[in-house]
Amino acid sequence: MAAGAAGAAGAVGALGTGGTAAASPARRRSAALVVHNARVFTGTSDPARAEAVAVGRDGRILAVGAGRALRRFIGRDTEVVDARGGTLMSGVHDGHAHPMGAANRSLRPSLAGAEQTVEELQKTLTGFLADSADQEPDGWLVVEDWNPIGLLPRGTAPHHSMLDALPTRRPIVLRGGDGHNLWASQRALDIAKVTASTPDPPGGEIVKGRDGKPTGVLKDDAQPLVSRHIPEPDATRLAQAAEKIFAEAAASGITTFMEAVVDRSTLKVYQRLAESGRLPQRIVPALRIDTELTKDPAAALAYANGLRADFKGVRELRFGTVKVFLDGVIEYPAQTAALLEPYLDEDGRPTDNRGDLYVTAADYGRLTAAFNAAGWQMHAHAIGDRAVRTSLDGYAYALRATGRRDLRNTTAHLQLADPADLPRFAALGVVACMQLQWAARDIWTVDALLPYIGAARHRWLYPARSLQKRRAVLAGGSDWPVDPLQVWNQIRTAIDRQGADGEGDLYRAEEGISRTSSLLMHTLGTARQLRSDHLTGTVERGKEADLVLLDRDVTRCPVADISSAEVRLTLVGGTVVHDAQSSAGRAAAARVTRAAAGPRPTSYASVHGGRHASCGCG
Repeated sequence: MAAGAAGAAGAVGALGTGGTAAASPARRRSAALVVHNARVFTGTSDPARAEAVAVGRDGRILAVGAGRALRRFIGRDTEVVDARGGTLMSGVHDGHAHPMGAANRSLRPSLAGAEQTVEELQKTLTGFLADSADQEPDGWLVVEDWNPIGLLPRGTAPHHSMLDALPTRRPIVLRGGDGHNLWASQRALDIAKVTASTPDPPGGEIVKGRDGKPTGVLKDDAQPLVSRHIPEPDATRLAQAAEKIFAEAAASGITTFMEAVVDRSTLKVYQRLAESGRLPQRIVPALRIDTELTKDPAAALAYANGLRADFKGVRELRFGTVKVFLDGVIEYPAQTAALLEPYLDEDGRPTDNRGDLYVTAADYGRLTAAFNAAGWQMHAHAIGDRAVRTSLDGYAYALRATGRRDLRNTTAHLQLADPADLPRFAALGVVACMQLQWAARDIWTVDALLPYIGAARHRWLYPARSLQKRRAVLAGGSDWPVDPLQVWNQIRTAIDRQGADGEGDLYRAEEGISRTSSLLMHTLGTARQLRSDHLTGTVERGKEADLVLLDRDVTRCPVADISSAEVRLTLVGGTVVHDAQSSAGRAAAARVTRAAAGPRPTSYASVHGGRHASCGCG
């Protein structure tokens, strides 16, 4: 990621009006870029209206203010951009996403969450086999976005025999769109040596039939039993796919990512991209600590320190965060998210299922204390209210043990939280990282959830305003590719709790946040989560010029129109990483538009499982 805007002068000039030197200062004081006629959302408490920003040649913001006042920074070679009344603001910080997972998925055929009979599915898979006939007889067929409950007629259970009937001997794996389910053929099971006697690993389940033999379905942390045998994608192809993915993100206005599940192989791809200058965003890798390793804080810390040491030379990566899965997903029929009170059955009666808690509060507390003492920050996947409480209990233990509250430990997702726990976020200095594109009234939040938790608990889904009232720091994330990357719809949905595709608002009066709060949540709030708010997240003199210019004023347009905002220009450290008028920018923007306009499932059975994936996402 090159510093300074001068190298991008051609791209910026394509958008600009052309600079004039009417008030040319000394060259050392002139800006590399001046954007004027903008509605600048500074993200600060300064009430003064700003309409222009000057970017210095060091990639930092030189000045913010009135257009007339900033003319003094225009020199002979300063690029000048007319914002035409659009918003100029901090770049979006995505505090929980899986861009490398998106790149990986893009290389494989997809079922797109289809709802099919066994015969229809087999026909589709036969087509995928024909498309890759050169992989016979031993190449793996890996298919993405399988719908774990999409087999028709209703209630048809997946079994390896359905895959074994296909005209091939190749090992076959279907990966659930939720990232929590995998369906393998018998040959794939044989390669992995998964048999009736194979025990369930911690945090996972090998689904078995009445005969005690594996059906081919593996859940959560049982999936790696098979998936670790799948050859890694060709490094060159994966890097090329990732390059396109990051270009799409830049076209969406994202300047910083937290990659929410990272291991050595992911870091190698990042290293390759960085060395070839193809990594436009700032990246905070969250190193995953497996469930089993959470019981050994010393070993977990050694593992994380080792990865950081091995990749410390990759300048674009900023280490310091580790990720732990505390539970699974909440929607029926998975119901592996950890709840304080049991799930209900279809008739509203309590069951004996409270979901799965993968790490105890005691273990999470000891793990957090060890990492916090060494300066590392924790990031917990917590969907259910019991998992949320477990994360907070762990952070409370670590605070008592270390006295450190400056590390901004984070709880992610918070799909359901008990109101008694909401004040603890601010009290413990814990950041709430929420994916509020999910906070709409639709099949996931109603059909797949309301009957199984009841109205009293349902009201506390994604409690953004309630957390804000209790002074919690809110941060935003997309969880892409679990959900499509629709940044501005995500920001809009936090406000109206409906978004572009909702069937109604989800507790807007109780939990919707203001427009300003949503913009801050996805910029400064996430910069605080990622401990970079001293450098980014607001538009202020001296900060890094991580900026996005939009085609409209999202601070004043109708809320519904925020969803369709388009990005004209994205800068990271003063360098243009997306220019909507360049050929590359047009191509990236077109991919973003196609993804946003793609077919959306219309029934619960056709879509369940499209959230909280572990890719390993989640």
